[in-house]
Amino acid sequence: MKKIKYNSLKNKTILITGGTGSFGNKFVNTILNKCSPKKIIIYSRDELKQFNMQNHYIKNKNYKKLRFFIGDIRDKERLSFAINSDVDYVVHAAALKQVPTAEFNPFEAVKTNIIGSQNVIDCCLKSNVTKVIALSTDKAAGPINLYGATKLTS
Repeated sequence: MKKIKYNSLKNKTILITGGTGSFGNKFVNTILNKCSPKKIIIYSRDELKQFNMQNHYIKNKNYKKLRFFIGDIRDKERLSFAINSDVDYVVHAAALKQVPTAEFNPFEAVKTNIIGSQNVIDCCLKSNVTKVIALSTDKAAGPINLYGATKLTS
């Protein structure tokens, strides 16, 4: 696996889908401290997590580089608005990740993990995003449940 060089993120705009999740929180902290991005867009549907994240970073010297968008990857129009022409990189971390949730809500898992991921791809192509990095799981390799199958498909 090829590692991102932190200097390659200097003066770049990065959008993170599912940006308030555990990965998004850690990734934002890392890139704020190790490189100098132009802007980081946190895209998620969780208003409370966005509020908490804003409060966590409000005293950070790089706080003004953060932008928060309420939105769902299932909403292609809103996603397209967030992934505008100045986004250089997209890190796609949004997904329904709990196996029992996917099993009890199969169509919701398909809408988010498959169709939502397709929306990310379509919007990135439309906006000429330089690179998209999608997170997945070991459960996508030889899936034995719906969650793994949706992540394999995405």
